[in-house]
Amino acid sequence: MNKLQEVKEKGYVTADLDQEKNLVEEIARLKKEKNAVILAHYYQQEEIQDIADYIGDSLGLAQEAAKTNADVILFAGVHFMGETAKILNPTKKVIIPDLNAGCSLADSAPTDKFEAFLKQYPNHTVISYINCSAEIKALSDIICTSSNAVKIVDSLPKDEKIIFAPDINLGKYVAKKTGRDLVLWDGSCEVHVEISADKLKFLQGKYPNAELIAHPECQEAILNEADFVGSTTALLKYVEESNVQEFIVATEVGIIHKMKQAVPHKKLIPAPAVTNNTCACSECPYMKLNTLEKIHASLEHLQPEIFVEETIRLKALKSVNRMLEMSN
Repeated sequence: MNKLQEVKEKGYVTADLDQEKNLVEEIARLKKEKNAVILAHYYQQEEIQDIADYIGDSLGLAQEAAKTNADVILFAGVHFMGETAKILNPTKKVIIPDLNAGCSLADSAPTDKFEAFLKQYPNHTVISYINCSAEIKALSDIICTSSNAVKIVDSLPKDEKIIFAPDINLGKYVAKKTGRDLVLWDGSCEVHVEISADKLKFLQGKYPNAELIAHPECQEAILNEADFVGSTTALLKYVEESNVQEFIVATEVGIIHKMKQAVPHKKLIPAPAVTNNTCACSECPYMKLNTLEKIHASLEHLQPEIFVEETIRLKALKSVNRMLEMSN
């Protein structure tokens, strides 16, 4: 089955696209014509990962967005990722395939409530996980990702008072790793809290030789059982370098695609979700809104476009740049 047949079966082909044309080739043509780059997160659908110019986690994507020479950045991810690219590239056109591709974690920190929260803790340095809105970034001193959160907190003076937001599970993990007393905002990622600890125990019994590897956005009970905890990039690297042949992967299932490409001979088992869905694993419904059809339409019309109000952008840029500087 060729790529066009695959996307037809999955319903990703636009009605007005000639059936004889290859959708993937059309995207490549438009990308060249518009001088566009496609940045995709590891949690995207397999066919999107396969056409991306760069695939990575939030830190890698931010770094790539900061250095691209393209006129157009198509961000195959979620809204806050497109905003981050726009914060770093105010003169470039930043588009995403679907404006409805939001983030439950970003939504858990409304600007007005977060501002009120900050007023309760004056003289605190605010470190916010990159999974937040541009407005929250503007209210923050430093942005971090799961790749560098521990490093950034560790780099600050031991007596410095710190607020960590918006992910409470990542915050607890960072506090434990650094020994710091962090003030935590109570937000979470629905994808990672949906992973079932009870079903996971059953799966560990079924695969006794498998190591459990987990993203730090998972709940503490899962992280305590994990053989390795790390960002999506760190999880991928661990699977590549480990001598172990079986892994239970506790994060969004999209990362399995890159893992299979890297280590096709190893067994990779997605961690089970509390609720039943198409794969009985943990899927981000927002990430999965993006399709090849929408990427094609987005490149063709250069829409939907991401905008960030300039006052907000300049404030957010300071916190994002501090992260990039501290990550070198």
